[in-house]
Amino acid sequence: MPPYSGQKPCSTDQFLKNNKESSPNMVTIDVGGQLFQTTKQTLASAGSKSLFAKIANFDETIPFIDRDPELFSVMLSLLRTSNLSSKAKAFDIQDLIFESKYYGIEHLLINSQSNPSQFEAFNLEKSTVLSLNGRDSPSAISTTKYGSVHVAHGSKITSFDWSLRRKSTILTQFSGIDSLLAVSPKIVAAGATDFSGLQIIDLEKGFVRETLDWENVTKSSSTVQGIGSSPEYLFTSFESGRRNSNCIMVYDLRDDFRPVTMIGHNEIFGADLYSAIPATKLNWIPSHNLLMASGSHSGSSGVIGNIKFWDLRSGSVVWDIKEKVDCFADVTVSDNLSGIFKVGLNSGEVFFTDFKHIGDEPSWICLGDERKVSNGKKAGNGAKIESHGNQVFCSKGGDIELWSEVHLGKNKLQDRVFRDNLMGRAKELGGSRVTNMDFGGNKMFVTRKDQQCVEVWQSSSRGL
Repeated sequence: MPPYSGQKPCSTDQFLKNNKESSPNMVTIDVGGQLFQTTKQTLASAGSKSLFAKIANFDETIPFIDRDPELFSVMLSLLRTSNLSSKAKAFDIQDLIFESKYYGIEHLLINSQSNPSQFEAFNLEKSTVLSLNGRDSPSAISTTKYGSVHVAHGSKITSFDWSLRRKSTILTQFSGIDSLLAVSPKIVAAGATDFSGLQIIDLEKGFVRETLDWENVTKSSSTVQGIGSSPEYLFTSFESGRRNSNCIMVYDLRDDFRPVTMIGHNEIFGADLYSAIPATKLNWIPSHNLLMASGSHSGSSGVIGNIKFWDLRSGSVVWDIKEKVDCFADVTVSDNLSGIFKVGLNSGEVFFTDFKHIGDEPSWICLGDERKVSNGKKAGNGAKIESHGNQVFCSKGGDIELWSEVHLGKNKLQDRVFRDNLMGRAKELGGSRVTNMDFGGNKMFVTRKDQQCVEVWQSSSRGL
């Protein structure tokens, strides 16, 4: 569409005369034979390394760019509003990516399409399915801030960029990958419960940059049970090959994975079952500067578990929750909601306890049907629970529940109130059991048992 549709076009000489008489802040650009007019401030907002910034400082009267003027119009609109205009829907996203790279503003395009602040939990719908090569179902997934996603399936890791159009796959040394964490869009940390060491893998070049090991007392192999991170540190839960010792190693992300400290080191003797449980899930809590480490164990007496909150500065536990009755099938922590959420293994119900109880015996509040707590049928087996923003997402079989806090105003009751909603439209409900949920940009990613793909859930009002 011409940049001045609806107006009678003037001659080039008249246009130049009008431009000279206008403010010196105005800039005229010839793109593929069409003239555009904008301000130096608008061009400078693209960043000092962009082509737009160079145009803003161009000394000649009219710089010429031999590119598609209609695509340029979309890029200029992106600069002006920080959003893609409606005319962008006429173009393939890959064309917009190429054009944004040419002008040096891909970061603005990414932000307009994958901004985490645009995540609309109550408006998510299954928008697309990402197919994987081979016969293996996803065993682990990890996302980045702006929505690129890495998927472990069998011995391979397949990566999709933020637009979900570019796909690449590498072969790893693992027979199967159990833990995966995106350190950056191109670097992941990967580990397995039957393969020694945590590998730092460069996905772009397809090689192992470094292998991080824990030298346990028995000098046996050290397998990875779980991975987590904060903005500064990488956390790895190790267990010795003989399964008689475990620990959590802390590495510095800013200093080439230099070991910082070791916490939770257990040498197991006798029947100390709780010490024998390695952490399989690690969650960082920024507001409290604490690391939550959780794990469970199935034995002859049933399933037991523990949830520990570690202070990295002192290396000590500030809260230790031992799970015996209706142990968690899965557990997560929400900094925004200031609490812990778990799915009971026996009941299949969601429970909550507030951070205000830190250090005390936990006061679990059943958010669902409390009558199911002791039915002993393990209704929550295989359930997953994750927090994102102000919501908690819980899978039960093939369905996903969305839990949110209900604000009762000034006269609210002493106990906080949460309500659930079943996600998706009727035709999207059910299906095989959910095995992974993760969040990146304005999207939720879901994998299911025995399916060789990744579901992408996105707000129906976002995207092209």
